[in-house]
Amino acid sequence: MTHRDDIVATIALALSTLAMAVVVGSGAYGQAAGREAHGIRALADTVAQTASLENAASAQILAAAPQVKP
Repeated sequence: MTHRDDIVATIALALSTLAMAVVVGSGAYGQAAGREAHGIRALADTVAQTASLENAASAQILAAAPQVKP
């Protein structure tokens, strides 16, 4: 690597770190995580409702997953 490559890599790392901090700080990351948790919960509820009696125990394990709140 040349000296110029080191400088470009350092600047790129700094900018990407700043971009991630902006995303996390804006609340968009937490909102997306909350929506994902709601989707997983809805999927688990659907699995629990449609599971047969033999699979009810494993479906309850899926449905008992903790829900993340934004």
